[in-house]
Amino acid sequence: MDGLGESFLRRSRGGARSATGQDRLGEIVYWARSAGRDRAAATSDGEIGGFRWRDRLGEIKTQPISETHLSNSTSTTQEPQSSTTTPCPSLPLSQTCSKTPPSLANALIHYATTNITPQQTFKEISVSARILAKKSPCNFLVFGLGHDSLMWTSLNHGGRTVFLEEDKSWIEQILERLPTLESYHVEYDTKVHQADQLIKIGMEEDCKVVSDPRFSKCQLALKGFRSEVYDIEWDLIMVDAPTGYHDNAPGRMSAIYTAGLMARNREEGETDVFVHDVDRVVEDKFSKAFLCEGYLTEQEGRIRHFTIPSHRARLGRPFCP
Repeated sequence: MDGLGESFLRRSRGGARSATGQDRLGEIVYWARSAGRDRAAATSDGEIGGFRWRDRLGEIKTQPISETHLSNSTSTTQEPQSSTTTPCPSLPLSQTCSKTPPSLANALIHYATTNITPQQTFKEISVSARILAKKSPCNFLVFGLGHDSLMWTSLNHGGRTVFLEEDKSWIEQILERLPTLESYHVEYDTKVHQADQLIKIGMEEDCKVVSDPRFSKCQLALKGFRSEVYDIEWDLIMVDAPTGYHDNAPGRMSAIYTAGLMARNREEGETDVFVHDVDRVVEDKFSKAFLCEGYLTEQEGRIRHFTIPSHRARLGRPFCP
């Protein structure tokens, strides 16, 4: 064989060929053209080798490989690289095509080895996952840190996913097992039993002014986050915290209002905001009041999806359409 064919077979060592040289069911065998007549043929059709395997019905399948699909060749002559990206072929031919992103690999291992599942159902998760599939990599802000956090980070591979959590000990517990997550401790000064009073305050004119939450005069605006939380324009915001299932819990009143204010205050474009547990009174009323029914895109089970446009890009927009 010529040098190129030898190099290819050497890199393909470990391919599925039996001791007798026979192809076995479901296994892939690599082949390459040799020197002489076959090598000359490669210059006309571009094929220098490929894959051969036998499917479950016993039929032999082949997948040819052209020289353009091989990298790291032992040949000293390098072809100039094209400015366009060649899509991965149907079979994994290089590390670029076959290597699993670290975040996805970690998520697969984590969820395969734990008996704890996220609180959202498959259909509820799918609402946010569809938007992430369109927008990622993007900026994703999540109120709450939980068993689904690694999943959200993985679905936003290459983007930035930040979690805001009220419980310091819970942050330490999660980050001990999942140190790659980006999470920050935040504090809330509200209680669920104050919800009726706070929704009235939210109807005042100060709360309808669109601005950076740090400078808002509205009592509902959260002002104690890290500066970068306010400086980043978030493409997605998920409100799944703080705790809100009993009267003395912080409740999500301020989180929902602030998420809506951040969305309206972005320079341009729109923000997808998700609120979980809308079967509860606070999440139901506050999401309708401050994220607005006119911006409601979808509801699935206990999750609502709002698409809120920038109010800075078009001055004069009413707080709710």
